[in-house]
Order: sequence, then structure tokens, then C-alpha cells
Amino acid sequence: ATTSSPARHEFSLQQAIDFADKNNVQVKNALLDLQIQEQTNREVTSQALPSVNGSGSFTYNAKLPVTLLPNEIFGGPAGTYTAVPFGLKYTSTGGFNLNQVLFDGQVFVGLQARSTILKFSEKNVEVTQESIRTNIYKVYYQLVVSKQQIELLDANISRLEKLLHDTKIIYDNGFAEKLDVDKVNVQLVNLQTEKEKALVQISNGYYGLKVLLGMPVQDQLILTDSLSYDQVKDNVLDPAGFKYEDRKDFQYAQLGVDLKKYDIRRYKLAKLPKLSLAGYYTKNAFRNEFDFFKSGGSWYSASAFTLNLNVPIFSGFSNNAKIRKAQLELQKSVNQQEWLKLNIDNEIESSRDRFRSAIVALDYQKKNMELAESVYDQTKKKYESGLGSQTEITNAQTDLKSAQTNYITALYDAIIAKVDFLKATGKL
Repeated sequence: ATTSSPARHEFSLQQAIDFADKNNVQVKNALLDLQIQEQTNREVTSQALPSVNGSGSFTYNAKLPVTLLPNEIFGGPAGTYTAVPFGLKYTSTGGFNLNQVLFDGQVFVGLQARSTILKFSEKNVEVTQESIRTNIYKVYYQLVVSKQQIELLDANISRLEKLLHDTKIIYDNGFAEKLDVDKVNVQLVNLQTEKEKALVQISNGYYGLKVLLGMPVQDQLILTDSLSYDQVKDNVLDPAGFKYEDRKDFQYAQLGVDLKKYDIRRYKLAKLPKLSLAGYYTKNAFRNEFDFFKSGGSWYSASAFTLNLNVPIFSGFSNNAKIRKAQLELQKSVNQQEWLKLNIDNEIESSRDRFRSAIVALDYQKKNMELAESVYDQTKKKYESGLGSQTEITNAQTDLKSAQTNYITALYDAIIAKVDFLKATGKL
């Protein structure tokens, strides 16, 4: 068997989301559940439609049953009997049966609930898509930020390589110790090791994103969107005008409440009488020879219609128990909805606070990183001119790397808080 070569994908964030909507396993299964519900609705509809069945039979009476008739009927002596066979050797019957529900409270409610049940399944698809979309946002941006992390590491490695080159020259000229060269070497190896670890983590992140998208892990994935300081700060987070109904999971919960109400109605209407119509039409033939397919033979028709009324009188209080149970289930769903409101309020406020805090930290860390770069550059110039020590430039390099790490962390924290806020307000 031949396997197809790995595909290459260049995805913006929106393209990644569109791909996941078609290929993520959870989304595909939610869409299958929707199709399953559509077929279930057809089953419910069928309960209100007439049921027609055809039937046919053929009987060979190998030994005809007999009945004893008194001989005196035929003028014979009293007290004696003659065995008389009844029936013919071959019997054939064909016909149709009809059943039609005229009124059944539970069927009636089932028909009413069909559209709500279908919306419930459709909303489940949307909730699943939103959950996957949220995770894609976070992993996508994490990988985009990681790219910036690698760029900063590369810049630091370049600085240290330049510093190592300059330190060796100073050492060769007798103005530095071998220890100074070794210290820079240690820093350089540490940074290169850190970069290798970061690359492995990023590679694993790509594998995770591919699984999330429903993409073969052998495929090549390139992320085309970028993330900048200005992008993160763009758009003020304002929950004004937000309604709980903007959230898909709240809409889903509301449909769940509606379905519980249908359950109560269904059990209440089960106390009402049920009315149905049944009928049949058959043709029967009797022969001593197997000649049913010859023309001219007699076929005898029979038909009847029956109106059935089923009146519930006493069911051991089971129906009352079902009604009460459904009412309690409804109360649970209402409680869950109220609990969801509290969680939504918490998500909105906490994500907005985290975003505000992250933006403040991001501003500080951006300035701090720029300052650390300036300090490093000045310290390096002093060192090269012989006015600074190895310790000073080592500390400056350490401070710069720490400032860069803090900036990257603040950038990621800010975008994640923003994603969480957009999800909390139903705008993701």
C-alpha cells in the first residue's frame, strides 16, 4: 500500500479555525450527533403517521381435522356418528393491516419537542466548536510568541558570540584573563542549550496543535499570523451591553431547561385517554388442488375497522412519581443555569482584571527590556574600552535575558486574558 506524502499548510488563525471545524474529531462527532437526532426526530414523527403492513400465508392441511356428526341427521340410527373432515387441503390468505394513532398525549408532546431537541443538538455543535476554537487561539498564540522567544534567544546568542570574539582578542592582547573567556563561553553554551529545549517544546506544541486541528502530525504546519505589542493592546475590553444569551453554553443550558419542561408535559398528558384506529382487509381462498394462480377461482374478502380507547384509571402512582421526578430534574437544570450565570460573571470580571494587570506588566516589561538592552550595550562598550569588568557585562547579559523572558511572559499572559474575556462575553 502506498501512503500519500505529507501536506504543507500555511494557516492564519482563522484558517486554522476553519480547518478544525471540518476535521476536529470532537466537532465531527457533534455533527454526527446532530444527524442522529434528525433521524430520531423522524422516528418520533412516524409515531403519528399511519402504520400499514401487508401479510400473506399459505397452509397445506396434510391431515384435515374431523368432526363427528350424528348419523340421525342423515337418516341413520340414533346414537351413531360419522367422522366428517372439515376444510380443504390448501388455504391461502393475503391482506393488509392498518393502525393509526388518533390521540396520544406523549406522542403529541414528542412532536412539539422535535424542533427544540434539534436546536439542542445544533447548539451542542456550536459549543463544541467554541471550545475547540478557544484552545486553538491559545495554542496558536503560544507558538507565535514562542517564535519571538527564539528570535530573542538568537539575538542574545549573537551578542555573546560577538562578546566571545571580542574577549578573545582582548585576552590575546593581554588585557583579559582566560577566566573571562571561559565565563562568556559558559553563558553561550547555556543559551544554546536553552534554545534547544525551547525548540523541542515548540515542536511538541505544533504536534498538539495539529491534533487539535485534526491534521496528520506528519503534515507541515506554518503559522502566518504574528502577534505584536500593539495588537495585544488594541480594542478596549468593555462588557457593556453583554447579555447571558450571548453565550452559546447559556443558550445550550436554556434549551436543556425547555426540554425538561416538555418531559413534565409528556408525563401529565400520559394521564389522558389514548385513541387509535385499527383495521384490516384480507382475501382468503380454499382449494383441494394447488391452483391459486388459475383464473376463475373464488377468493373471499373480509374487512373490519376498530376504534380503540384506552383510559388510564390507576397505575400505582407511577405516573405521579414520573411527573415529580421530571419537576425535580427541571429544578436542577434551572439551578445549573443560575450557577452558569455566576461563573460567567466571574469569567468576565477576572479575565478583564487579568488583562488590565497583564497590560500594565507588559508596558513595564517592554520598557524594562529596552532599558536592559541599552544597559547591556553601554556596559559592553565600557568593557571593550577597558573601563568595565567581566562581572558587569555578565550581570548585564543576565538582566537582559531576564527582562526578555518577562516581556514574552507578559505578552502571552495578556493575549490569553484577552481571549478569555472574548470567550466570556460570547465574542470569540
